[in-house]
Amino acid sequence: MRPSLDGVDPALVPKKRLATGAEVPVVGLGTFGSDHVDAATVADAVRGAAEVGYRHFDCASVYGNEAEIGRALRDVLRSGVRRQELWVTSKLWNDKHGEGQVAAACEQSLRDLRLDHLDLYLVHWPFPNYHPPGCDVTARSPDARPYLHQGYLQTWRQMEALVRRGLVHHIGTSNMTIPKLELLLHDAEIAPVANEMELHPHFQQPQLLRYLVEQGIVPVGYSPVGSPGRPARDRTPQDTAPTEDPVIVAIAGRHGVHPAEVCLRWGIQRGHVVIPFSANRAHYLANLRSAVSAPLADADMKAIAGIGRNCRLIKGQVFLWPGARSWEELWD
Repeated sequence: MRPSLDGVDPALVPKKRLATGAEVPVVGLGTFGSDHVDAATVADAVRGAAEVGYRHFDCASVYGNEAEIGRALRDVLRSGVRRQELWVTSKLWNDKHGEGQVAAACEQSLRDLRLDHLDLYLVHWPFPNYHPPGCDVTARSPDARPYLHQGYLQTWRQMEALVRRGLVHHIGTSNMTIPKLELLLHDAEIAPVANEMELHPHFQQPQLLRYLVEQGIVPVGYSPVGSPGRPARDRTPQDTAPTEDPVIVAIAGRHGVHPAEVCLRWGIQRGHVVIPFSANRAHYLANLRSAVSAPLADADMKAIAGIGRNCRLIKGQVFLWPGARSWEELWD
């Protein structure tokens, strides 16, 4: 498949090299419809994104759309894109951490996605704490518990087994913190190659970013332009929008682009893989073009470094355990 006339040549999209030597495109299409974009629409976005040059797709079982995305990926492969050109990530959901559950969950994702392997499989959250789809912020599982390293390590051993079986080529973490990663890196037989985490100009996480780089773990940034479509359970009055920040808006004006593209360009230059979501063709095409556009000036990068607000948008309140005081406890 050649990209559409207004698309981006996938060969021109920069890649990040993992510790294994494998390379992942620095822009991926997110597929979380955030409870309001249905599965068929997300699948159509996958087809359209492949047509304009995307080769990286970030999925998860909990998004409830992997079967539809699988049909889209089948169409992409039938169009002439080779499997080795694609990078497909999926994630293990919280209710499948137990002994014997990880392989079954991965195999189900593979069946749904119509693939014989995943390029990357992540532990979605470091807690086996479950919430029902579409719940509100007050939802709590009576079985929820704080992070327990031995429990997580049991899950990780099963993730390692997936690599040995060839079902996944790489494994990684998501929504982790430095203390949790230190424990995992001490005990892991196969180290994580990536950590997916919230990263945008209002939530820059410099300490965690530095730690990942030092450990040879690639940072993958979700919500890279903020998260305007996030569920109500993750909204608080204190939240801010990086695309409305005067610094971002001014830089976008000078470059003649949307502020979202500035956020993405900043993330890529800072060393993240970025995972924006949009089902709108003009938007996801513009997001991909950010990877091949002119770099931001050093002065722009410095200005954006100064607008961090430590504003976490995806707080995870619904994963709290009985007796927990606030969502901050999830993040050490």
